[in-house]
Amino acid sequence: MSYVVLARKWRPMSFRDLIGQEHVSRTLANAIEQQRVAHAFLFTGVRGVGKTTSARILAKALNCLRPGSGGDAHGLEPCLACAACREIAEGTDVDVREIDGASYTGVDEIRKLQESLPYRPTRDRYKIFIVDEVHMLSQNAWNALLKTLEEPPPHVKFILATTEVHKVPVTILSRVQRFDFKMIPSRLIAERIRHVLDKEQIQTDERAVALVAREARGSMRDALSLLDQVIAFNPKQLIGDEVSRVLGLAGYTALLDLAAAVLSGEPPRALTGVLGLSNQGCDITVVAKDLLSVFRDLVVAKLCKDTDELLDLSDEEQRRVRELAARVDASDLMRVQQGFAKGFDDVARSAEPRAPWRCCWHVWHCDRSCSHSTGC
Repeated sequence: MSYVVLARKWRPMSFRDLIGQEHVSRTLANAIEQQRVAHAFLFTGVRGVGKTTSARILAKALNCLRPGSGGDAHGLEPCLACAACREIAEGTDVDVREIDGASYTGVDEIRKLQESLPYRPTRDRYKIFIVDEVHMLSQNAWNALLKTLEEPPPHVKFILATTEVHKVPVTILSRVQRFDFKMIPSRLIAERIRHVLDKEQIQTDERAVALVAREARGSMRDALSLLDQVIAFNPKQLIGDEVSRVLGLAGYTALLDLAAAVLSGEPPRALTGVLGLSNQGCDITVVAKDLLSVFRDLVVAKLCKDTDELLDLSDEEQRRVRELAARVDASDLMRVQQGFAKGFDDVARSAEPRAPWRCCWHVWHCDRSCSHSTGC
Protein backbone atom coordinates (compact mmCIF):
# COMPACT_ATOMS: atom_id res chain seq x y z
CA MET A 1 0.00 0.00 0.00
CA SER A 2 1.30 3.47 -0.87
CA TYR A 3 2.21 5.83 1.97
CA VAL A 4 -0.47 8.29 3.11
CA VAL A 5 0.98 11.60 4.29
CA LEU A 6 0.17 12.72 7.82
CA ALA A 7 -1.90 15.70 6.62
CA ARG A 8 -4.34 13.24 5.00
CA LYS A 9 -4.06 10.43 7.52
CA TRP A 10 -4.89 12.71 10.47
CA ARG A 11 -7.40 14.94 8.73
CA PRO A 12 -10.33 15.76 11.07
CA MET A 13 -13.35 13.57 10.40
CA SER A 14 -15.96 15.22 12.64
CA PHE A 15 -16.77 18.58 14.23
CA ARG A 16 -15.20 17.55 17.53
CA ASP A 17 -11.86 16.95 15.76
CA LEU A 18 -11.65 20.49 14.34
CA ILE A 19 -8.91 22.42 16.13
CA GLY A 20 -8.94 26.18 16.59
CA GLN A 21 -12.25 26.70 14.73
CA GLU A 22 -14.79 26.22 17.53
CA HIS A 23 -16.85 29.20 16.33
CA VAL A 24 -17.40 27.39 13.02
CA SER A 25 -18.03 23.89 14.34
CA ARG A 26 -20.44 25.08 17.04
CA THR A 27 -22.45 27.26 14.66
CA LEU A 28 -22.77 24.51 12.06
CA ALA A 29 -23.68 21.89 14.66
CA ASN A 30 -26.36 24.17 16.15
CA ALA A 31 -27.74 24.90 12.69
CA ILE A 32 -28.14 21.16 12.04
CA GLU A 33 -29.72 20.60 15.45
CA GLN A 34 -32.22 23.42 14.93
CA GLN A 35 -32.79 22.44 11.28
CA ARG A 36 -31.75 25.93 10.14
CA VAL A 37 -29.10 24.90 7.63
CA ALA A 38 -28.54 27.55 4.96
CA HIS A 39 -28.50 26.72 1.26
CA ALA A 40 -25.05 28.22 0.62
CA PHE A 41 -21.90 28.75 2.71
CA LEU A 42 -18.62 30.57 2.12
CA PHE A 43 -15.57 29.38 4.08
CA THR A 44 -12.65 31.81 3.96
CA GLY A 45 -9.23 31.90 5.59
CA VAL A 46 -5.54 31.24 4.97
CA ARG A 47 -4.29 27.91 3.65
CA GLY A 48 -4.38 24.83 5.83
CA VAL A 49 -6.81 25.94 8.56
CA GLY A 50 -9.66 23.53 7.77
CA LYS A 51 -11.94 25.06 5.12
CA THR A 52 -12.27 22.08 2.78
CA THR A 53 -12.14 19.69 5.74
CA SER A 54 -15.06 21.51 7.38
CA ALA A 55 -16.97 21.38 4.10
CA ARG A 56 -16.57 17.58 4.02
CA ILE A 57 -17.59 17.26 7.67
CA LEU A 58 -20.71 19.36 7.02
CA ALA A 59 -21.53 17.22 3.97
CA LYS A 60 -21.17 14.04 6.06
CA ALA A 61 -23.31 15.45 8.89
CA LEU A 62 -26.10 16.37 6.45
CA ASN A 63 -26.00 13.10 4.50
CA CYS A 64 -25.16 10.58 7.22
CA LEU A 65 -27.33 7.47 6.76
CA ARG A 66 -27.42 6.53 10.43
CA PRO A 67 -31.02 6.45 11.77
CA GLY A 68 -31.87 9.72 13.49
CA SER A 69 -29.08 11.70 11.87
CA GLY A 70 -29.35 14.92 9.91
CA GLY A 71 -31.42 16.99 12.28
CA ASP A 72 -31.85 15.82 15.86
CA ALA A 73 -29.46 16.15 18.81
CA HIS A 74 -28.09 12.64 18.26
CA GLY A 75 -27.17 13.28 14.64
CA LEU A 76 -24.96 16.38 14.94
CA GLU A 77 -21.80 14.35 14.37
CA PRO A 78 -21.44 12.03 11.36
CA CYS A 79 -21.19 8.36 12.27
CA LEU A 80 -18.13 7.85 9.97
CA ALA A 81 -19.24 4.24 9.42
CA CYS A 82 -22.10 4.40 6.94
CA ALA A 83 -21.62 4.32 3.16
CA ALA A 84 -22.22 8.05 2.78
CA CYS A 85 -19.64 9.04 5.42
CA ARG A 86 -17.02 6.69 4.00
CA GLU A 87 -17.56 7.75 0.39
CA ILE A 88 -17.55 11.47 1.19
CA ALA A 89 -14.25 11.05 3.07
CA GLU A 90 -12.81 9.19 0.07
CA GLY A 91 -14.23 11.68 -2.44
CA THR A 92 -16.29 9.04 -4.28
CA ASP A 93 -19.86 9.96 -3.24
CA VAL A 94 -21.86 10.67 -6.41
CA ASP A 95 -24.10 13.16 -4.59
CA VAL A 96 -21.24 15.21 -3.13
CA ARG A 97 -19.09 16.82 -5.81
CA GLU A 98 -15.80 18.56 -5.06
CA ILE A 99 -14.99 21.09 -7.76
CA ASP A 100 -11.77 22.98 -8.39
CA GLY A 101 -12.69 26.63 -9.01
CA ALA A 102 -9.87 27.02 -11.53
CA SER A 103 -11.50 24.32 -13.71
CA TYR A 104 -14.95 25.96 -13.64
CA THR A 105 -14.08 29.41 -14.89
CA GLY A 106 -16.42 29.57 -17.87
CA VAL A 107 -20.17 29.97 -18.36
CA ASP A 108 -20.49 26.59 -20.08
CA GLU A 109 -19.26 24.73 -16.98
CA ILE A 110 -21.75 26.60 -14.80
CA ARG A 111 -24.58 25.77 -17.25
CA LYS A 112 -23.76 22.06 -17.07
CA LEU A 113 -23.82 22.28 -13.28
CA GLN A 114 -27.18 24.08 -13.33
CA GLU A 115 -28.69 21.45 -15.62
CA SER A 116 -27.97 18.74 -13.03
CA LEU A 117 -29.54 20.60 -10.08
CA PRO A 118 -33.25 19.72 -10.62
CA TYR A 119 -32.54 15.96 -10.35
CA ARG A 120 -32.88 14.43 -6.90
CA PRO A 121 -29.84 12.90 -5.17
CA THR A 122 -29.12 9.31 -6.09
CA ARG A 123 -28.99 8.10 -2.48
CA ASP A 124 -28.12 10.87 -0.04
CA ARG A 125 -30.36 13.41 1.63
CA TYR A 126 -28.78 16.38 -0.19
CA LYS A 127 -26.87 16.99 -3.38
CA ILE A 128 -23.85 19.05 -2.21
CA PHE A 129 -21.36 21.01 -4.30
CA ILE A 130 -18.03 21.92 -2.66
CA VAL A 131 -16.19 24.51 -4.77
CA ASP A 132 -12.58 25.02 -3.67
CA GLU A 133 -10.67 28.23 -4.52
CA VAL A 134 -13.94 29.71 -5.74
CA HIS A 135 -12.34 33.13 -6.31
CA MET A 136 -10.89 31.68 -9.54
CA LEU A 137 -14.31 31.81 -11.25
CA SER A 138 -14.61 34.36 -14.05
CA GLN A 139 -16.99 37.31 -13.86
CA ASN A 140 -19.32 35.70 -16.39
CA ALA A 141 -19.36 32.47 -14.38
CA TRP A 142 -20.25 34.42 -11.23
CA ASN A 143 -23.10 36.17 -13.02
CA ALA A 144 -24.44 32.86 -14.34
CA LEU A 145 -24.38 31.43 -10.80
CA LEU A 146 -26.17 34.32 -9.08
CA LYS A 147 -29.79 33.17 -9.40
CA THR A 148 -28.97 29.54 -8.71
CA LEU A 149 -26.97 30.42 -5.62
CA GLU A 150 -29.80 32.55 -4.25
CA GLU A 151 -32.66 30.08 -4.81
CA PRO A 152 -31.35 26.55 -5.39
CA PRO A 153 -33.66 23.52 -5.22
CA PRO A 154 -34.36 22.41 -1.61
CA HIS A 155 -32.20 19.29 -2.01
CA VAL A 156 -29.08 21.26 -3.09
CA LYS A 157 -26.41 22.84 -0.88
CA PHE A 158 -23.40 24.91 -1.97
CA ILE A 159 -20.19 25.16 0.07
CA LEU A 160 -17.67 27.61 -1.36
CA ALA A 161 -14.08 27.88 -0.07
CA THR A 162 -11.50 30.56 -0.81
CA THR A 163 -8.24 32.03 0.46
CA GLU A 164 -8.91 35.37 -1.27
CA VAL A 165 -12.37 36.51 -0.22
CA HIS A 166 -11.75 40.03 -1.52
CA LYS A 167 -12.01 38.61 -5.05
CA VAL A 168 -15.51 37.26 -4.45
CA PRO A 169 -18.20 39.67 -5.78
CA VAL A 170 -20.38 41.44 -3.22
CA THR A 171 -23.46 40.04 -4.97
CA ILE A 172 -22.26 36.55 -4.07
CA LEU A 173 -21.35 37.45 -0.49
CA SER A 174 -24.91 38.67 0.10
CA ARG A 175 -26.29 35.25 -0.90
CA VAL A 176 -24.20 33.03 1.37
CA GLN A 177 -23.41 32.52 5.03
CA ARG A 178 -19.78 33.54 5.51
CA PHE A 179 -17.47 31.81 8.01
CA ASP A 180 -13.99 33.24 8.61
CA PHE A 181 -11.48 30.58 9.65
CA LYS A 182 -8.80 31.77 12.06
CA MET A 183 -5.11 31.00 12.06
CA ILE A 184 -4.49 28.22 14.60
CA PRO A 185 -2.42 29.19 17.69
CA SER A 186 0.97 27.50 17.98
CA ARG A 187 0.09 25.89 21.31
CA LEU A 188 -2.89 24.10 19.72
CA ILE A 189 -0.76 22.99 16.80
CA ALA A 190 1.85 21.71 19.26
CA GLU A 191 -0.81 19.69 21.11
CA ARG A 192 -1.95 18.12 17.85
CA ILE A 193 1.65 17.31 16.87
CA ARG A 194 2.20 15.56 20.21
CA HIS A 195 -1.01 13.56 19.70
CA VAL A 196 0.04 12.49 16.19
CA LEU A 197 3.55 11.52 17.31
CA ASP A 198 2.13 9.54 20.22
CA LYS A 199 -0.17 7.61 17.87
CA GLU A 200 2.69 7.09 15.42
CA GLN A 201 4.87 5.89 18.34
CA ILE A 202 7.64 8.40 17.68
CA GLN A 203 9.53 9.97 20.56
CA THR A 204 10.23 13.69 20.58
CA ASP A 205 11.42 16.55 22.75
CA GLU A 206 9.60 19.81 23.41
CA ARG A 207 12.02 21.89 21.36
CA ALA A 208 11.34 19.83 18.22
CA VAL A 209 7.58 20.19 18.67
CA ALA A 210 7.90 23.95 19.30
CA LEU A 211 10.01 24.45 16.16
CA VAL A 212 7.54 22.65 13.90
CA ALA A 213 4.54 24.42 15.47
CA ARG A 214 6.14 27.85 15.15
CA GLU A 215 7.23 27.31 11.54
CA ALA A 216 3.69 26.23 10.57
CA ARG A 217 2.59 29.83 11.24
CA GLY A 218 -1.04 29.05 11.97
CA SER A 219 -1.59 26.28 9.40
CA MET A 220 -2.27 22.76 10.65
CA ARG A 221 -1.67 21.26 7.21
CA ASP A 222 1.72 22.97 6.98
CA ALA A 223 2.58 21.65 10.46
CA LEU A 224 1.84 18.04 9.49
CA SER A 225 3.69 18.43 6.19
CA LEU A 226 6.76 19.71 8.05
CA LEU A 227 6.37 16.88 10.54
CA ASP A 228 6.45 14.37 7.67
CA GLN A 229 9.70 15.95 6.49
CA VAL A 230 11.49 15.79 9.84
CA ILE A 231 10.24 12.24 10.51
CA ALA A 232 11.83 11.17 7.23
CA PHE A 233 15.18 12.44 8.59
CA ASN A 234 14.86 10.45 11.84
CA PRO A 235 11.84 8.12 12.01
CA LYS A 236 12.61 6.94 15.57
CA GLN A 237 13.03 10.18 17.53
CA LEU A 238 12.67 13.90 16.86
CA ILE A 239 15.43 16.02 18.41
CA GLY A 240 15.31 19.81 18.45
CA ASP A 241 18.80 20.31 16.99
CA GLU A 242 18.09 17.91 14.11
CA VAL A 243 14.73 19.52 13.37
CA SER A 244 16.42 22.91 13.34
CA ARG A 245 18.97 21.70 10.79
CA VAL A 246 16.44 19.94 8.56
CA LEU A 247 14.11 22.96 8.37
CA GLY A 248 16.85 25.60 8.44
CA LEU A 249 15.35 27.30 11.49
CA ALA A 250 16.70 29.12 14.49
CA GLY A 251 15.26 27.89 17.78
CA TYR A 252 13.47 30.35 20.04
CA THR A 253 16.27 30.02 22.61
CA ALA A 254 18.86 31.07 20.03
CA LEU A 255 16.69 34.03 19.02
CA LEU A 256 16.31 35.10 22.66
CA ASP A 257 20.10 34.90 23.14
CA LEU A 258 20.55 37.07 20.05
CA ALA A 259 17.98 39.57 21.35
CA ALA A 260 19.75 39.65 24.74
CA ALA A 261 23.06 40.45 23.04
CA VAL A 262 21.44 43.32 21.13
CA LEU A 263 19.73 44.73 24.23
CA SER A 264 22.87 44.49 26.36
CA GLY A 265 24.94 46.36 23.75
CA GLU A 266 27.32 43.54 22.78
CA PRO A 267 28.00 43.79 19.01
CA PRO A 268 30.59 40.96 18.86
CA ARG A 269 28.23 38.54 20.63
CA ALA A 270 25.29 39.50 18.42
CA LEU A 271 27.21 39.24 15.15
CA THR A 272 28.81 35.97 16.24
CA GLY A 273 25.32 34.65 16.91
CA VAL A 274 24.21 35.65 13.41
CA LEU A 275 27.27 33.94 11.95
CA GLY A 276 26.55 30.77 13.92
CA LEU A 277 22.96 30.63 12.66
CA SER A 278 24.15 31.25 9.10
CA ASN A 279 26.68 28.41 9.38
CA GLN A 280 23.89 26.11 10.58
CA GLY A 281 22.08 26.75 7.29
CA CYS A 282 19.43 29.13 8.65
CA ASP A 283 17.99 31.65 6.20
CA ILE A 284 19.19 34.99 7.59
CA THR A 285 16.15 36.80 6.24
CA VAL A 286 13.91 34.36 8.12
CA VAL A 287 16.08 34.80 11.24
CA ALA A 288 15.60 38.57 11.00
CA LYS A 289 11.84 38.15 10.64
CA ASP A 290 11.71 35.80 13.64
CA LEU A 291 13.90 38.13 15.70
CA LEU A 292 11.51 40.99 14.95
CA SER A 293 8.73 38.81 16.39
CA VAL A 294 10.88 38.20 19.49
CA PHE A 295 11.28 41.94 20.02
CA ARG A 296 7.52 42.30 19.69
CA ASP A 297 7.07 39.58 22.34
CA LEU A 298 9.49 41.43 24.63
CA VAL A 299 7.57 44.71 24.25
CA VAL A 300 4.28 42.93 25.03
CA ALA A 301 5.80 41.22 28.08
CA LYS A 302 7.15 44.56 29.31
CA LEU A 303 3.92 46.51 28.90
CA CYS A 304 1.34 43.87 29.89
CA LYS A 305 0.93 41.88 33.09
CA ASP A 306 -1.18 39.04 31.68
CA THR A 307 0.53 37.74 28.53
CA ASP A 308 -1.01 34.26 28.24
CA GLU A 309 -3.41 35.31 25.48
CA LEU A 310 -1.08 37.86 23.87
CA LEU A 311 1.99 35.66 23.47
CA ASP A 312 1.65 32.50 21.41
CA LEU A 313 4.48 30.76 23.32
CA SER A 314 5.00 27.83 25.63
CA ASP A 315 5.13 28.40 29.39
CA GLU A 316 8.93 28.10 29.47
CA GLU A 317 9.36 30.52 26.56
CA GLN A 318 7.02 33.02 28.20
CA ARG A 319 9.03 32.80 31.42
CA ARG A 320 12.29 33.55 29.60
CA VAL A 321 10.73 36.41 27.66
CA ARG A 322 9.43 38.01 30.87
CA GLU A 323 12.83 37.63 32.56
CA LEU A 324 14.64 39.31 29.67
CA ALA A 325 12.04 42.08 29.37
CA ALA A 326 12.32 42.83 33.10
CA ARG A 327 16.02 43.69 32.69
CA VAL A 328 15.41 46.37 30.04
CA ASP A 329 13.80 49.80 30.28
CA ALA A 330 10.49 50.02 28.39
CA SER A 331 11.49 53.07 26.33
CA ASP A 332 14.81 51.47 25.31
CA LEU A 333 13.07 48.23 24.40
CA MET A 334 10.53 50.01 22.20
CA ARG A 335 13.29 52.08 20.55
CA VAL A 336 15.28 48.94 19.73
CA GLN A 337 12.18 47.22 18.37
CA GLN A 338 11.33 50.18 16.14
CA GLY A 339 14.92 50.51 14.97
CA PHE A 340 15.16 46.85 14.07
CA ALA A 341 11.84 47.06 12.22
CA LYS A 342 13.42 49.70 9.97
CA GLY A 343 16.64 47.70 9.60
CA PHE A 344 14.70 44.53 8.73
CA ASP A 345 13.68 45.99 5.36
CA ASP A 346 17.37 46.34 4.45
CA VAL A 347 18.03 42.72 5.45
CA ALA A 348 15.05 41.45 3.42
CA ARG A 349 16.03 43.38 0.27
CA SER A 350 19.80 42.88 0.41
CA ALA A 351 21.58 40.45 -1.92
CA GLU A 352 23.91 39.75 1.04
CA PRO A 353 21.54 39.58 4.04
CA ARG A 354 24.33 39.43 6.64
CA ALA A 355 25.79 42.78 5.61
CA PRO A 356 22.90 45.05 6.76
CA TRP A 357 23.04 43.54 10.27
CA ARG A 358 26.27 45.49 10.91
CA CYS A 359 24.74 48.75 9.70
CA CYS A 360 21.56 48.17 11.67
CA TRP A 361 23.52 48.09 14.89
CA HIS A 362 23.79 51.90 14.86
CA VAL A 363 20.04 52.19 14.34
CA TRP A 364 19.33 49.95 17.33
CA HIS A 365 21.58 51.82 19.76
CA CYS A 366 21.72 55.44 18.62
CA ASP A 367 20.27 58.06 20.96
CA ARG A 368 16.71 59.19 20.23
CA SER A 369 17.95 62.71 19.58
CA CYS A 370 20.60 61.46 17.16
CA SER A 371 20.14 62.07 13.45
CA HIS A 372 20.68 58.33 12.93
CA SER A 373 17.32 57.59 14.52
CA THR A 374 15.74 57.61 11.06
CA GLY A 375 18.20 55.00 9.78
CA CYS A 376 21.85 54.45 8.89
